[in-house]
Amino acid sequence: MTGCFEGLRVLDFSTTIAGPHCARMLADMGAEVIKIESAEGETMRTRPPVRHGCSTAFGQLNVGKKSVVLDLKCSADVEAVRRLVATADILVENFRPGVMQRLGLAYATLSELNPRLIYCSISGYGQTGPSAELPAYAPVIHAASGYEMAHLAYQPGRSRPDYCGIYHADVVTGTYAFGAIASALYQRERTGRGQHIDCSMLESMLSLTLNEIQGAQFAVEPPQRPPFGPAETRDGYVMIAVASEKTFQNLMGVIGRPAWVEDPRFARYADRRRHWGDLVDGVEAWSSGLTTAECVAALSAGGVPSSAYRSVAEALVDPQLAHRDALAEVTDAAGSFKVVNLPFRMSEARVAAGARAASLGEHTADVLREVGAIDTGQG
Repeated sequence: MTGCFEGLRVLDFSTTIAGPHCARMLADMGAEVIKIESAEGETMRTRPPVRHGCSTAFGQLNVGKKSVVLDLKCSADVEAVRRLVATADILVENFRPGVMQRLGLAYATLSELNPRLIYCSISGYGQTGPSAELPAYAPVIHAASGYEMAHLAYQPGRSRPDYCGIYHADVVTGTYAFGAIASALYQRERTGRGQHIDCSMLESMLSLTLNEIQGAQFAVEPPQRPPFGPAETRDGYVMIAVASEKTFQNLMGVIGRPAWVEDPRFARYADRRRHWGDLVDGVEAWSSGLTTAECVAALSAGGVPSSAYRSVAEALVDPQLAHRDALAEVTDAAGSFKVVNLPFRMSEARVAAGARAASLGEHTADVLREVGAIDTGQG
């Protein structure tokens, strides 16, 4: 099978995480992705783990792409970009707004060369507005969006925001950008024209706070304790998700409290919220006498969604992931490593990570030669 985007050419001017994540998704779907880098290489090439000068963090985000080195301040190399644009379907960039304009590579300019070009700009706050030109990375956007304080509200007794080293804003925004690009490709089939996509990290991150957006507008009585949280076991913790009436009833059967189904404190959802601490105390009276494995086995048998709290290393060896081929073994100049495949499968299309993460400038000469650009001797 071929990929859905087989035959499409993507120019990837992005760095760090959000843009590269979006462009890698396009590559996994079959597009030819040409990553444009400076002579120093983009930031992620130096991020650990680094083996023999090659970063697997960079590889995770850029596997399957070609690498072309160009100096965007050099007129000859800008002309090479223009030649590439004439052959491209999609351009992805995540510079601060105004940078591509100053380089002479704004959408208005490039769309004259190629009216079918789909040009996706990813930025912290969007391309226009009072905050547009502010510098932004994922942790800043986590704070600016209200996400960190919303998360803190679920940590009883805490007043200092956590540092979240998992960059949700980058991954979510890159995924939204991918969806917007796919939508623009569909529209182009009908209109014959490309368009400019303006994707904001701030708005992407805000979309994660579904309940909190409504809670900011209307008064909501907080539960006695957070509705989802760790229940202590004899040797660790288990997450139990009581998200429906059926789940609640099943849980009461598993922990030996069937009478609580009719208990006035818990019979209705609104009552349970007010007495959630009492409910969790009852659950932990049961779970604390069992190992985590015993708890999960009993809960699963009883139809109650639950999981042990696992490390990423433990999750990676889950037989379910092996069954779904969720991990792909790829290579770079330093050897092999594993990356995560996209989390969906298609019955009539190939969806898989590319085989290799390119060395810096590995494809410069070949790509420039193909479009008849001046060969700068790089690569």
